[in-house]
Formats: sequence, structure tokens, C-alpha cells
Amino acid sequence: MASANGKLPSPVLVFPEFVMPLVLRPAVNDDAGFAAVCVAAAYAQWIPTLGRKPGPMLDDYHAIIAEDRVLIAEQDGAPVGLLVMRETDEGFLLDNIAVLPECAGQGIGRTLLIHAEVTAAQLGYASLYLYTNERMTENIELYAKNGYQEYARKVENGFRRVYMRKQLSV
Repeated sequence: MASANGKLPSPVLVFPEFVMPLVLRPAVNDDAGFAAVCVAAAYAQWIPTLGRKPGPMLDDYHAIIAEDRVLIAEQDGAPVGLLVMRETDEGFLLDNIAVLPECAGQGIGRTLLIHAEVTAAQLGYASLYLYTNERMTENIELYAKNGYQEYARKVENGFRRVYMRKQLSV
């Protein structure tokens, strides 16, 4: 059953394999401040490479939470990351994964990536797509190692983006 904003309600998910279990819960409007802070912290490292703030640092997280599928990752009750997904005319988009830098390296980002893939498959999508800046070569390599293949390059809003897609088993 869809909620008022047309999104399916998402249950709270718990991943106990972490030292402190990782909980994924649907974002609410009050999470917009954390989302902006988390994204700013996670993407700040890319400003020198790009010569400007990356696209996700410019987003309005109140609007994104209202319109998209946004999950907040929490450990011990504290938010540590977020996942933004969206259904588009092109398919199911993994729009953003961000993890607080002090929590990086714990597998949180990978868990969020896998969760996006599972969500897309559960919704009946045969693939999941994403994009990253062409100068974020580490991201491109990471996604390629996880089964994503480049299929397009586009310039959008002044950003040179590499589009990648992963085929899913549905």
C-alpha cells in the first residue's frame, strides 16, 4: 500500500553482522539536516578534484525525502549514512549513497549498495543504474568491481557524468 507521497512504506531493517548492528529506516522530514551534513562530509573530499561541490552537496534534502525513497542508516541509534533511490523513466536509480567519514570502512556503503539492488529486484526491475562524476575514478572502479557496466557519458548541470548499470537476477 502506497503512502501519501506515493512511495511504498519501508520497514525498518536490521543487519546484525556489524559490530554495532546497522539499522535502515525510512527517512522523515526531520532527517533532512542530517542528510545534508552527511552528504557534505562524505563528498567534501571530491571538491579539489572537481573544482566545485559535487551535485549531491547542492541538493535540497527536504524535497528529496518528500519525493524519493530515502533510507537512513543508523548504528546504536545514531545516523551514520543514507541511501537515496528513485524510480525514473529509465528504470530504478541509485541516486546517492553517503556515509559519514568517521564510519567509512565498516561495510556500511556496501550494505546500502546491496540494499538498493535488492529493492530494485523486489520491485521487478531487471537492472539498477547510477551515475558518478567522471573524475571520481575510485567510484567508477568500485562500481565496476561490483558488477556495474558503463553505458553512457553525459554532461548534466555542468557535471560530466558516467552512467553505469547492473543487471539483476529477478
